[in-house]
Amino acid sequence: METVETLIAKLIDEVDYPHAAELFKKLSGGKRLRARLVLTIAPNEPTAPLLGAIVELIHAASLLHDDVIDEAQLRRGVPSVNATEGSKIAIMLGDILYSKAFSELTSFDPRIARSVAESVTRLSVGEMMDVGMAESFNTDRDLYLKMLYLKTATLIEACAYSAAILAGKDEQAYATYGKNLGLAFQIVDDILDITADEATLGKPSLNDFSEGKVTLPYIDLYDRLDEPLKERLVKFHAQVLDEDEKQWIRSQMDAFNIIEHSYSHARALCDEAIGAIGDDAALRSIVESVIKRSH
Repeated sequence: METVETLIAKLIDEVDYPHAAELFKKLSGGKRLRARLVLTIAPNEPTAPLLGAIVELIHAASLLHDDVIDEAQLRRGVPSVNATEGSKIAIMLGDILYSKAFSELTSFDPRIARSVAESVTRLSVGEMMDVGMAESFNTDRDLYLKMLYLKTATLIEACAYSAAILAGKDEQAYATYGKNLGLAFQIVDDILDITADEATLGKPSLNDFSEGKVTLPYIDLYDRLDEPLKERLVKFHAQVLDEDEKQWIRSQMDAFNIIEHSYSHARALCDEAIGAIGDDAALRSIVESVIKRSH
């Protein structure tokens, strides 16, 4: 991972625009899940760290654009680039990261370059779906899961697939691992938006729902409520909630064991991920870190 961080810094410096480099340094590196996945699947491949750096640039670009779309003022507890520099700068910084990543991808096997590039197209479609779905209270679980796949899981799937190509492993099996890991990761993220406190999240709790995002726990809760309570839940959709309203939502989820049910769904996806590639201790460790994380 130290090599990945060094390469990320090198790629940013090669852009040859100090202001972009200065802004990038302010971004939190996060968990580097995508790079860790590449290095774990292809630990002995000389080009794996560069691929890890490329996918982390892509991920960072997607988050910059995501914050603009959501008008988010915080990212991992610190002011977002769009909050401090404005949306135009945030979008352009994201474009710089995307284009630099794509330039570096051209040195890889065409199957890898195509897989990662196509995943970014799907990611962008997922972002657009997410925005459209926030306009009303979505109760379609399958549509929600499709959006999750496009928005989050597709890049993780491409990372696992591409790393398997580098290592000469079964790329389809590892793609299945990555897809299921990515879906589980986002479901846990959606759960934590409800269960974690603001200090841990780096943003207000239940923020997704206030932004109009109806995630798996809300869909499952809606299915279990009677009609008057369904109407009450829908009334809260895309609204700034006070503490009493947040507590009511949490109490209803507790009453129907919604959070446990959502975790079970994520755990089943993780089991499918491991089942696809066999009981690899390092990849199982990544699964466990995803399912047990607190932020």
